[in-house]
Amino acid sequence: MSFMQNNLCATSLISYVTEVNGLSLLPANADLSGAEIELVNVEEREKLLQHFLRDVSQLFDIIFIDCPPTLGILTVNALVAAQSVLVPVQCEYYAMEGLSRLVGNIDRLRQSFNADLKLEGIVLTMFDARNTLARQVVEQVREYFKDIVYSTVIPRNVTLAEAPSYGRPAMLYNVASAGSQAYLSLAKEFISHGEKSAR
Repeated sequence: MSFMQNNLCATSLISYVTEVNGLSLLPANADLSGAEIELVNVEEREKLLQHFLRDVSQLFDIIFIDCPPTLGILTVNALVAAQSVLVPVQCEYYAMEGLSRLVGNIDRLRQSFNADLKLEGIVLTMFDARNTLARQVVEQVREYFKDIVYSTVIPRNVTLAEAPSYGRPAMLYNVASAGSQAYLSLAKEFISHGEKSAR
């Protein structure tokens, strides 16, 4: 369990403060590549992240866990630890198929590990208004999933593509870009959803 011992400690989170006031970031590293194998025989391996976050959750207002689309042990850990799931969906051909499969997996995880896990919402991303298929995907997702689909749609945008290569978040790379403005709108919508849920 060395990768957990090396990477999951409260003091390590404090050390990853960023230039954005109030924001800490704990990036993945190469050690995680062996986690799937390393955790095979670990007892309650699905709950390791949940146990860790209990110790540090009081240090933060919100904790986001970015996950790969595959349902490996690391993603399962994130879903077991989470209170809710915000699902990004690319406006591309297999969007509905992948989304339906993910929703089914979330239902199964609710039954086995985390009965309180809720689907916070769905965010449509990489949208190109010139593309007929992209517009059809937006219509289909909104028709099928109704009110849980966020109003904000993230466009395909040069800034969003370039910013990581400069080691900068899009907001600091070019806040005026359409992509950055879309994410600011998404953040406001997310906060608004949280405030409504708290009432």
